[in-house]
Amino acid sequence: MFTDTHFEAFRRDGCAVIADFITPGQVDTLRQRIDELLRSFDPEDHPLTTFATGQSQQQQPDVHIGDQYFFDSANKTSFFLEEGAIDSSNRGRLTVEAPRAINKIGHGLHLTEPVFAELTHSAPIKDIAQRLGFKDPRVLQSMVICKQPGIGGAVPWHQDSTFLYTQPLSACGFWLALEDCTLDNGCLEFIPGSHLTTPVTRRFVRKHDDSGTEMISIAPDASGAKDIGDGMPIEVAAGSLVLINGQVLHRSSHNYSAKSRWIYTFHIVEGTAAYDQRNWLQMPAGAELTKL
Repeated sequence: MFTDTHFEAFRRDGCAVIADFITPGQVDTLRQRIDELLRSFDPEDHPLTTFATGQSQQQQPDVHIGDQYFFDSANKTSFFLEEGAIDSSNRGRLTVEAPRAINKIGHGLHLTEPVFAELTHSAPIKDIAQRLGFKDPRVLQSMVICKQPGIGGAVPWHQDSTFLYTQPLSACGFWLALEDCTLDNGCLEFIPGSHLTTPVTRRFVRKHDDSGTEMISIAPDASGAKDIGDGMPIEVAAGSLVLINGQVLHRSSHNYSAKSRWIYTFHIVEGTAAYDQRNWLQMPAGAELTKL
């Protein structure tokens, strides 16, 4: 299923698309569980934590999510809201019905949800990791992203290794479409080859007192990432898998359409690489990142 052509595209471009990676039946099973999770969400028993990227008009640049609910989500099924789902004049009220308010569910679905764990640890996934050269792949940040109709927020240009930093760099994203993903509903866009030309110059970390998160510089920024313009869209059908190199620049636009854009994604990092305590995602004391 993962061919030499896919491997060459990933090496050259930083992304590779594997069509029909899972069957329509598997897509339906995952979607059914997502629907159950969305319907179980109770806003009355939730801190109304939104997923903030610094992209909206309400957010300053580089202001990201960073409360305790977020920090505690590494091994849980937690719900994060679309910024557009919160009434800015009254934070205690939603602007849409509760299931449509959810931006993402994460970040430990590979630990808490059997249908997602089975897919994450499946033989085809393990084969890809091996083909990519991982010796001891570890799974982290597994989540469903809903990209809700009309209010699904934009995610600006970024590199996953900024958020899942290891020495040496090793992050790789597995991004599985559970609905058809188009420019209309906010598909992925990327800059082919940017993993070879754009160094990681910043890290998204916990503040030293754990009071929130911040971006810190780790090298001079000579990439010009803020002025790179349009990327190449990755429009894919449900069931497709997109592999994303941790250094490749990618983004997704706001979903102004009437259709959602559900996807399941998780990341792996090399277990032999250093993963330090400043990374935002930390497992509970005594636990380690999950072996693939």
